[in-house]
Amino acid sequence: MGLLAFLKTQFVLHLLVGFVFVVSGLVINFVQLCTLALWPVSKQLYRRLNCRLAYSLWSQLVMLLEWWSCTECTLFTDQATVERFGKEHAVIILNHNFEIDFLCGWTMCERFGVLGSSKVLAKKELLYVPLIGWTWYFLEIVFCKRKWEEDRDTVVEGLRRLSDYPEYMWFLLYCEGTRFTETKHRVSMEVAAAKGLPVLKYHLLPRTKGFTTAVKCLRGTVAAVYDVTLNFRGNKNPSLLGILYGKKYEADMCVRRFPLEDIPLDEKEAAQWLHKLYQEKDALQEIYNQKGMFPGEQFKPARRPWTLLNFLSWATILLSPLFSFVLGVFASGSPLLILTFLGFVGAASFGVRRLIGVTEIEKGSSYGNQEFKKKE
Repeated sequence: MGLLAFLKTQFVLHLLVGFVFVVSGLVINFVQLCTLALWPVSKQLYRRLNCRLAYSLWSQLVMLLEWWSCTECTLFTDQATVERFGKEHAVIILNHNFEIDFLCGWTMCERFGVLGSSKVLAKKELLYVPLIGWTWYFLEIVFCKRKWEEDRDTVVEGLRRLSDYPEYMWFLLYCEGTRFTETKHRVSMEVAAAKGLPVLKYHLLPRTKGFTTAVKCLRGTVAAVYDVTLNFRGNKNPSLLGILYGKKYEADMCVRRFPLEDIPLDEKEAAQWLHKLYQEKDALQEIYNQKGMFPGEQFKPARRPWTLLNFLSWATILLSPLFSFVLGVFASGSPLLILTFLGFVGAASFGVRRLIGVTEIEKGSSYGNQEFKKKE
């Protein structure tokens, strides 16, 4: 193990990275709060500023993937599709099998200039997660309780507000509704069999309401749907903790572009279109498992330096006073002050670990274990 690889495994460095992310995030959230005063004056200026503020936070996580772990991301698609990336509003459909699937999506957003303006249909619980949920609130992210009777009006209103968004946005949908587990898959396929739908091997049965509503509300704004099927070479199952420890992964993403006008206007027909899409995604995963790659031409978009420069800037601003403070604490010789500081370090460590825990599969929600049994 080289020196750099060894340093990446050290808990102290993880704490420092977490410190920079948390404190910079709180600063960014405070600035976002102040920008609310701009909304009545210029809604579009408010949005542009918040896109850049969000970029400054999210790009720190992308930096961990691109520069800390040096994970590589390869696209399997065609040249015409690549040329449209970052130049149109789009709905992104991504399979939800891995702890860092969102991070792989974000790195593609970053490389094509839409990270700050990326959107997602998120579960309501995330709104209350410090930094993540707070930042999303200022970005006009659409939150839902995953109970359609209660969510319908909120989702429709939130989506329609985005019709005049000034920056190109990618709106991410996890149509499966929850992350894949064997238990959820078994329950999901029982529902598929009961409804006469083909059994999926690598995906959960897609929940169509969010997709059909998004397509309906964003029609005229969004130009296309990008279907993204993600997998990792070597049958790896990466985690955010693995990224933090500097483990390198190789992500492959098969991207297919569907013009929005090709998706049926009728809700039932659009739902059938989505079910067919997931059957195709399942076939793509089968090809990947057999051949170790997706069909299509390979593209490796170059990582950009901005994520690294952004993190180094925040680290320079925040770590210098931290080091001075720590030296002052230990130089004081006060047992009470030192113990208080160590207690703070322990609390900070716990907080960072809880934030990471949001992404972990084994700590994911139970949504899907029983909800698939309910009629959409």
